[in-house]
Amino acid sequence: MSDPRGETAIAPRIEQAGLGERLGARAPVLLVPALAIVGFAAIGSSSTWITLTAAGLAMGMMIFLMASGLTLVFGLMDVINFGHGAFIAIGAFVGFTVLGWLAGWTATPSIWLNLAALLPAIAVAMLVAGGAGYVFERFIVKPVYGQHLKQILVTMGGLIIVQQLILVLWGPDSIHLSRPETLRGSVLIGEAAVEKYRLVAVVIGLALFVAMRLVLNRTRIGLLVRAGVENGEMVEALGYRIRRLFLAVFIVGSALAGLGGVMWGLYQETITAHMGSEIMVLIFIVVIIGGLGSVEGCFIGALLVGLLSNYVAFLMPKASLVSTIALMVVVLMWRPQGLYPVVKAK
Repeated sequence: MSDPRGETAIAPRIEQAGLGERLGARAPVLLVPALAIVGFAAIGSSSTWITLTAAGLAMGMMIFLMASGLTLVFGLMDVINFGHGAFIAIGAFVGFTVLGWLAGWTATPSIWLNLAALLPAIAVAMLVAGGAGYVFERFIVKPVYGQHLKQILVTMGGLIIVQQLILVLWGPDSIHLSRPETLRGSVLIGEAAVEKYRLVAVVIGLALFVAMRLVLNRTRIGLLVRAGVENGEMVEALGYRIRRLFLAVFIVGSALAGLGGVMWGLYQETITAHMGSEIMVLIFIVVIIGGLGSVEGCFIGALLVGLLSNYVAFLMPKASLVSTIALMVVVLMWRPQGLYPVVKAK
């Protein structure tokens, strides 16, 4: 016979454990507002804090654009792709070329003409970067699946080759990338000046995050991707061609890197052949903080990195170089597998 007293004693423990799991799942989300509050207390001036927060959110959103594809490639394909920066640079230079062809539209104060120039530039950059990703996967990554050391070596080699091709096609000098006329300047939020382009970057980043969440959680393809991240062998055993899914994810990740390259180039207003490799350090930090294969973790990690970089650069400029590394160390000491780890079934 069951002991009613034992069941009564166990029930609160089960409820407490469930509450603990829910709080643990929500804890990473609270890091972003917590960091913003700490930043406000340290900075003191509300107008300065608004400006830095907007800059940090915009920076984080653009890093998310570039890192979201890589985290899926890591999680689903188990590929350490150091060549991801090549697609960022390709996107930036292709976007620069298209915007150069449509310079008459970007120089006018009409938002519609500016969008008519910017949207095709982004679309072509994503198309070319996605095509480059297809070639990269077929000829460089495919032969070294499951061999991490070789993956690092060959993808680094692929990155160097792409950088040299960019130097041949566009020259060795850094290139100025002008923003469309309506995206220049700032708007006032209270007494704080916030650049228009940063607000646009925040909107685009949020839209992409929502779209990725809907695709991954509400569609059959998203279901297969998430299942492949957790147990690729089982998905293949059910009759799905996991290799084709790998290829599609790699192409989409490369296209997103191309989108991020255009956005980052317009943010910096300068592009170079090595811009992709230079930003890769931050991208890898974001992917590691978020947890391999986790879009939600990547999003939160990117916001944390963007906010912290801007706050520390204002408060302690010399410490800004190591602030993101310190953030990664702290997060990994708290959660060794990242904020939202995707655990693969064995």
